[in-house]
Amino acid sequence: MDDPELRRILLTGDTAGGVWTFTLELAEGLIRRGIDICLATFGPHVSDSQKRAAAAIKGLQWVHHTSKLEWMEEPWQDLESAGTWLTHVVRKYDPDLIHLNTLCHGGLFRRVPVVSSVHSCVDAWWLAVKGTKLPPTWARYRQEAKFSLASSALVTAPSRTALADAGRFYDIATSEGQVVYNGRSAAIFRTEAKEPFILSAGRLWDEAKNVRMLASLAAGLKWPVYLAGDALVSGEEDATFPGCHLLGQLGTSELSAWYARAAIYVLPARYEPFGLSILEAALSRCALVLGDIPSLREVWQDAASFVSPDNPESLTATLERLVSDQAHRESMSELALSRARHFTQSRMVAGYLSAYRSAVRRHERLERRQACAS
Repeated sequence: MDDPELRRILLTGDTAGGVWTFTLELAEGLIRRGIDICLATFGPHVSDSQKRAAAAIKGLQWVHHTSKLEWMEEPWQDLESAGTWLTHVVRKYDPDLIHLNTLCHGGLFRRVPVVSSVHSCVDAWWLAVKGTKLPPTWARYRQEAKFSLASSALVTAPSRTALADAGRFYDIATSEGQVVYNGRSAAIFRTEAKEPFILSAGRLWDEAKNVRMLASLAAGLKWPVYLAGDALVSGEEDATFPGCHLLGQLGTSELSAWYARAAIYVLPARYEPFGLSILEAALSRCALVLGDIPSLREVWQDAASFVSPDNPESLTATLERLVSDQAHRESMSELALSRARHFTQSRMVAGYLSAYRSAVRRHERLERRQACAS
């Protein structure tokens, strides 16, 4: 069978976290391959920096629907409205393929092949953070996610660990899924003379990131700790970062300047399916200190120092060695940069184009079987 032609692709995403960064990076790479892209996003708000970032991608069509996301509290009315809106977008745009980057809406589109990417899930988050199975109150979330993924022609994930989680929690046959590692354009980031400080970035309120463990040690460290990202929980400022310098939410260019100067980047995560902020820091030649979890071991191998998310003493000892031993710190930063160069935009785009073609073929086979059955 000849390769299916992909002229127009509709991507979905959200404006609440790393999926936003991922979708912009992928959209830009696909547009460079000559594919028309419409990005349809959901989320409670859009920042000025996000508007600027989307506008900077020549040829990108971007539409947004203000709504809760599936992992938020009681999102179902919002999701129904968002699904109706997305259906209208699909009818208007008439894509050759839909790439969903949320765990919902997969069952709405029977005539168009759908690829669903599992960037994270509440089941895996809960087990990693709380140490227990997801409570029954989340039954509808699991039901909706399972239905959306099962309705997709192909499921992808940014690591083997994340794909295995999808199979474990949502009955997805991982042998039929595809791992496509995330990528970033190295040109966005730079390296400068490193300064004596420690950096972490992302959703600071998220227990999975485990930034509070770093913050609990900050006052006793020789170098200052800077935190970039959202420190708000339920609309109120989270004051659990004593001894740290809070930078607030930064745009890509602002954050890249901090990466460039930071000597050490720390994310002692309990749950992180890939970690785009880690990749950005590595591309900026930061020495990495990461949570010792399977996904981060998979992605970073020997290019990072790993610490138990439950062992602050181990984190302290690791940071003290990196601070005091310049040769070791510079060796680890070079390993991180070398490893980061594997995760390019072009490699990610090639991986998704392969996934899209597989999805189109599966969709066509299913249509033929249904036609014969009727």
